[in-house]
Amino acid sequence: MRQLPDISLRQLEYLVAVADHDTWASAAADVGVSPSALSQGIAELERRVGVELFEAQGRRRVLRASAQPVLDHARQVVSLTSDLVAWSDRVRTSELGRVRLGMIDVAAVDHFPEVLRAFRRDFPGVELTMSVAPSAELLADLRAGRLDLVVCVPPVEWPVGVVADDLLFEEIAVYAPAGTKIGRPETWGPWVLFPTSSHSRHQILAHLRERGAPTQVVAASHQSNVLREMVTLGLGWTALPRASEPADSDLVRGPVLYERRLALVRREGGVADPAALELTTRLMSAQRSS
Repeated sequence: MRQLPDISLRQLEYLVAVADHDTWASAAADVGVSPSALSQGIAELERRVGVELFEAQGRRRVLRASAQPVLDHARQVVSLTSDLVAWSDRVRTSELGRVRLGMIDVAAVDHFPEVLRAFRRDFPGVELTMSVAPSAELLADLRAGRLDLVVCVPPVEWPVGVVADDLLFEEIAVYAPAGTKIGRPETWGPWVLFPTSSHSRHQILAHLRERGAPTQVVAASHQSNVLREMVTLGLGWTALPRASEPADSDLVRGPVLYERRLALVRREGGVADPAALELTTRLMSAQRSS
């Protein structure tokens, strides 16, 4: 059996910093070392791993595509170590806990606002922070250690270092401007949808193609309410969760396109804060009871 290389946490932190910054100078500043110290640490990491992680592109050194497994490992180790440090700090200072929660907009506004209000009421001493953003951004922040729990739309393939539980399934319906007659799918559109990076956009377009509907997209926004306003202005049709439909909406609702899955995601193997475990239980229980 090959002896495990003596890789330091600091070297892995350097690798993550270089991958996340445009220049080595900004990466060095982020981890609090000089560019030369950063370069030496990366060189030592390459020596100990036994493979070249970077290649020259002009005057720049860029991460090789083949180095992705090393970067995935580095992100996971750095994030899990950050979890451990944060947990030990709270134990030492007798803090009551911290939860950094990320949700897509429909989860925060339509599905779980009562759960969050009750949690805040029952645990006023817990430091609860919340980020509302698209799924891809939330998952990136979770892997980087900036979030503890995420409610999002699953990607085509889960990234390394996370575990997910199904939380709910919601209907995604077609919406057209007021006065529109919903005809055959080949007459639908054009569309205003989520941006190209959105997991939901890829799902919506796939289901439109299955029905034989055109898939021309003329505008985009991450926010459901903005997409609704675009439809109100007659810019196009959209597909959104029925749960987010306002009671006074004058848009024409068409057929349900598909059921979208939402998942509750956390880092794999992390030291779980008791407050995060409590909120996880409440989110899962709320959906089961509904």
